Amino acid sequence: MDQQDIQRLLEDVRAGKRSVAKAVEELRHMPYEDLGFAKIDHHRGLRQGFAEVVYAKGKTPQQVVAIARRILRPQVKHNVLITRADAGIFHAVRRLNRAAEFHPLSGTIGIRRNREIVGKGTILVVAAGTSDIPVAEEAAVTVEIMGNKVDSVYDVGVAGLHRLLDHREKIAAARVIVCVAGMEGALPSVVGGLVSVPVIAVPTSVGYGASFGGVAALLAMLNSCASNVCVVNIDNGFGAGYVASTINRL
Repeated sequence: MDQQDIQRLLEDVRAGKRSVAKAVEELRHMPYEDLGFAKIDHHRGLRQGFAEVVYAKGKTPQQVVAIARRILRPQVKHNVLITRADAGIFHAVRRLNRAAEFHPLSGTIGIRRNREIVGKGTILVVAAGTSDIPVAEEAAVTVEIMGNKVDSVYDVGVAGLHRLLDHREKIAAARVIVCVAGMEGALPSVVGGLVSVPVIAVPTSVGYGASFGGVAALLAMLNSCASNVCVVNIDNGFGAGYVASTINRL
């Protein structure tokens, strides 16, 4: 429940469209609701601008559905995002809500209840290689469902720099850039040197043995000489998308 939901609820009470008892029932589980195996943070949207996101990995389909059911309360109209899901979890969520959409590349499930654009500009998601696309797509789905315009440029790594430079107009037009790369993780430094906006670097676990599962890319990004580059954890497309959306709303 966010600020608009609470305002709508109170206005309904004032107008006589909703009884005080009904309003109390809807607010009863704030700030959180205890399901035993999960404590759902119904205050998250009010504090941070977006509802709690469900991390599905390690949860059963039944647990994910139970959490999603409580987030999808009829009086609340925010979007729902579930990350690191599989087809089995999606089918269970789809039985709960037919609007659920599965993005198999990224393993994300989105339920769109509000298509309002709240971001101030376009967020560009750039991926170095085709193998980095699943992480990039997680970022792209995140920023889109959080109410932003999103564009993407894929397979433009530094091994063929001309591919990146062919997209200079898109790069220059972005308000925030999410840059995803594995191997040696060089791409965010290059992109950061071309723009005056924040570049959120995402190292991926893509690479040969000495990449150490993405640690090589992570360290390279942390040591970037481009001062507008910041870094999230390995394979954390969701975290990059969330931060990009937060910046884009400022």
